[in-house]
Amino acid sequence: MKKLSNNAKRTASCALCAFTLLAVSGPAALAASTYPDRPITIVVGYPAGGSVDLNGRVVAETLAKKIGANVVVENLGGAGGTIGAQKVIRAKPDGYTLLVGSLNEIVIASLVNPAVKYNGITDLQAIGLIGDQPLVLAASKTTDIKNTADLVKVAKSGKSDSYSFGSSGVGTSLHMAGEMVNAETGAKFLHVPYRGVAPLVTDLTSGRLPLGVFALSSALPQIQSGQITAIGVTSAKRSSFSPDIAALAENPALKAMDISVWFGLFGPKGMPEAVVTKLQTSLQQVLADPAFQEKYRTTGSNVMRTQPNLASFFEAEHNKFKKLAETAHIATGRP
Repeated sequence: MKKLSNNAKRTASCALCAFTLLAVSGPAALAASTYPDRPITIVVGYPAGGSVDLNGRVVAETLAKKIGANVVVENLGGAGGTIGAQKVIRAKPDGYTLLVGSLNEIVIASLVNPAVKYNGITDLQAIGLIGDQPLVLAASKTTDIKNTADLVKVAKSGKSDSYSFGSSGVGTSLHMAGEMVNAETGAKFLHVPYRGVAPLVTDLTSGRLPLGVFALSSALPQIQSGQITAIGVTSAKRSSFSPDIAALAENPALKAMDISVWFGLFGPKGMPEAVVTKLQTSLQQVLADPAFQEKYRTTGSNVMRTQPNLASFFEAEHNKFKKLAETAHIATGRP
């Protein structure tokens, strides 16, 4: 039998190693190398037309161009976004089922709702943040609250329990923002949950409700038309989208106020590293695209061009809202 030369032996050894590596890594490695080779679905856990849905659609449009595949949006509304999140958590971790999620279903839901069995931070793979939007505290034109000074005066008067504030539901970021006002000022504004923004707007504009918390983009039409009064945005600083509206934190009694609804792109845990990297790179290309930025601004949100350390960011958000939920007595006791 003819003996192999050293070069031939090395070639054969390398081929064997490559074959062994492919056999060990299997279909996942092959799938990652060809990803994406079919349409990607972005799940949105809310009906069409809301802020999360708008985020999903503007991202999907530009992501399709950057990643080189069709990207479709699937609305799966219900249970405050948690049904959509659960679908993605349970999906095959191949990068073809993603979630555009928000603060509510990623962080808050598991802290305030015992029926939510998942942990949005640990059970999903964060790809990156898309943007954020402040909330706004608004008042009926029939109240004596016209600005943050009036708000703090009522909060410290001992009569704040005669005022109520509306939100789109118990445990939502809107509810939490109102509770943070209570926590920071010692007020006892009563929370009134509504099923959606439309009836909340109706009661606030008619004077049946003194105060309401909204996403800034949802409240601007009524604020600009003079139907309701903007007291302040809930972010630490004024929004570039509407810089004429003060930040609640500008008042010393509310200096710790800092709540914004953020939106991010997530996938199931266990996706191949190469797929995660491809998605992260493509998302950054989306966020840097001038046409995307211009269109995104129309949603009332700010583009997150610079990504924070995601692990630290989510830990801080979890701790903030866990403490707030406990203070407001709406915590489930989950860690």
